[in-house]
Amino acid sequence: MTNLRIGHGYDVHRLVPDRRLILGGVEIPWEKGLLGHSDADVLVHAVMDALAGAARLGDIGKLFPDTDPAYKGISSLKLLGEVGRLLREKGFAVVNVDATLLAQAPKVAPYKARMAENIAAALGIEAERVNVKATTEEGLGFTGDGSGMAAHAVVLVEGTV
Repeated sequence: MTNLRIGHGYDVHRLVPDRRLILGGVEIPWEKGLLGHSDADVLVHAVMDALAGAARLGDIGKLFPDTDPAYKGISSLKLLGEVGRLLREKGFAVVNVDATLLAQAPKVAPYKARMAENIAAALGIEAERVNVKATTEEGLGFTGDGSGMAAHAVVLVEGTV
């Protein structure tokens, strides 16, 4: 019997000077970057949490604790690849990913296709199964005032579990 599961992920990181801004595995030239133990790719972190939730793997804090020096500065795409491996090990396949970045600036429209391609490649799926969107919050809240970025992701996985 086919088993479909939906997962939702959410992540948030503070913006700080003197850090690279990595979103969806793409380095985006900007005056600030996201603070975190890994490369702090908020978009990929939301995708990982959604996938982990759908397959009942816990969350990225459990899978890749920020207290472990092995993950210091690591590419979030590498961690996403590991989440994909864990899903396949449990008998799940990713049907689709829909992710939304919440950020006032910088504009990411020129990078969204590459972000989707990077996420798909890390998961070993076709790029047309991944959708990346971005929105501002009209100057409201921590994303609107430029002190941080957030991301949501919804995924559908299929398995025989």
